[in-house]
Amino acid sequence: MSLNKKTIEDVDITGKKVFVRCDFNVPLDKDLNITDDTRIIKALPTIKYLLKNNAKVILASHLGRPKGEKKEEFSLKPVAKRLSELLDMPVQMADDVIGDKVSNMANKLDDGQVMLLENVRFYKEETDNDPEFAKKLANLADLYVNDAFGTAHRAHASTEGITHYLPAVCGYLIQNEIEKIDGVISNPQRPFTAIIGGKKVSSKIAVLINLLDKVDNLIIGGGMAFTFFKSMGYEIGESICEEDKLDIAKEILDKAKEKNVNLLLPIDNVVAVSFDENTEYKIVDSDKIPKDMMGMDIGPKTVENFKNVIRESKTVIWNGPMGVFEFSNFAKGTNAIAEILAENDVVSIIGGGDSVAAVSQLGLADKMTHVSTGGGASLELMEGKELPGIVALEDK
Repeated sequence: MSLNKKTIEDVDITGKKVFVRCDFNVPLDKDLNITDDTRIIKALPTIKYLLKNNAKVILASHLGRPKGEKKEEFSLKPVAKRLSELLDMPVQMADDVIGDKVSNMANKLDDGQVMLLENVRFYKEETDNDPEFAKKLANLADLYVNDAFGTAHRAHASTEGITHYLPAVCGYLIQNEIEKIDGVISNPQRPFTAIIGGKKVSSKIAVLINLLDKVDNLIIGGGMAFTFFKSMGYEIGESICEEDKLDIAKEILDKAKEKNVNLLLPIDNVVAVSFDENTEYKIVDSDKIPKDMMGMDIGPKTVENFKNVIRESKTVIWNGPMGVFEFSNFAKGTNAIAEILAENDVVSIIGGGDSVAAVSQLGLADKMTHVSTGGGASLELMEGKELPGIVALEDK
């Protein structure tokens, strides 16, 4: 996949109608108030550049999973309101995505004005990547800009289909994600360490195998570690385990040896009686997990072990928590990783929803080199996979 893509700075935008696919999939409370506007803020540099250069800006996004139905709780109206405040100018809100009314609104835009379409997923044709629907979206504009990294791994009408009908470039957010993630993986400062956590080996197999060719150290934590332990013949009690992935876990361990990669698994774990915030728990070595208990977090010896490797690293990518970090008793391992990354002079790339959430909750996001806006997309980029929403953009 060529990642050297044209950006908004490579094309003439003055006076043009520019269709910008953003990721405004923000969390809302029960009163439909936005509880975290990070994704809107991340889109501002691209929007401001277009407005400053006298483009007519048509913004589009999805929100939640309305499954092709128009539902008020998935409306982008709260986003239009917040965008108006952040841009300090009116953002016109369309009450639909396509149709004459929307076309008329787009045609009446003056240079330096902005409008927001309603939720593109109100049409099932969006996720079906329906060509006719994509063409209708394209008819609204002269140029397409993709700045929704969080959906770049999906071939939907507003991320891939539309590029068949309009010149297509990327915005600053996608440009930044490509440069940071791909740049680091292709040409890291060494030693290069990857920390991969989360529940399942199955969702991370491709990234683990891809990284074995690139890293010096591979740290594995979280629920997935127990599948590795089981493949090594350890008792794992009631811990999460993917029985059908034991051979792959073993294969990854063998490959790491073969490629001279220092693969680290937890040496001790916090184990609990039940999957519960206030359950009884204790710390045991990884090969001494009681039959009636389950692993919930990495233990203190492991934390020290992992910290030492991070301290000696020049580049670290981190995807996935070290334990059940949504329960405070089992968040210590994940928090410790976030803190050591923040303290050290290291190039740190955080990808994946839960690692990003952990770093943000601790207020450490600005201490990281790069915090990715796309969970699935950042993981697929780390795997070396082609992302349809990026492949479709014009090469430089």
